[in-house]
Amino acid sequence: MSNESDAEALGGAEEPGTAAAPAGFELGTDGPKVILAGLDGSDSSWRATAYAAGLARRQGALLAVAYVQPVLGAATALAGAAVEETTQEIADELLAALRDAEQRMKEVWRVEWRFLTLRGDPYYGLAKLADELRADAVVVGVSEQAGHRVIGSVAVRLVKAGRWPVTVVP
Repeated sequence: MSNESDAEALGGAEEPGTAAAPAGFELGTDGPKVILAGLDGSDSSWRATAYAAGLARRQGALLAVAYVQPVLGAATALAGAAVEETTQEIADELLAALRDAEQRMKEVWRVEWRFLTLRGDPYYGLAKLADELRADAVVVGVSEQAGHRVIGSVAVRLVKAGRWPVTVVP
């Protein structure tokens, strides 16, 4: 078969290099490069992180695991230092657990990952990190709190933002 026949067989494909590339950064065009997982220590967030790790491994992407330390509400303002210390302890424990999981799994598979933490509202923190990292996907666990059915969960808010593909893991 000649090159002309090959092009016709492929539906009239053009010569290589003739297609115009889109200008600027475009999420997800060459497969994911960064997958952001939200981790707060709940069972569903650990499942979401494991799912995101599998995606990152298969795609050769960076896994960014984020814990957004909650800010103080008015009711807990008096216990400010104790609450801040507790949220930092949680961040340290999550990082230690991630490192432990990496050591247990290093013979099976390896994923490049980073642990990020910041203080604030979980939705705004994850959205900020997704934008800064130019995340191709965001993976979070389903909310385990009953009140979120009324006011909306972080997962629902991320989906409604419509800025990244969001996977919600049960």
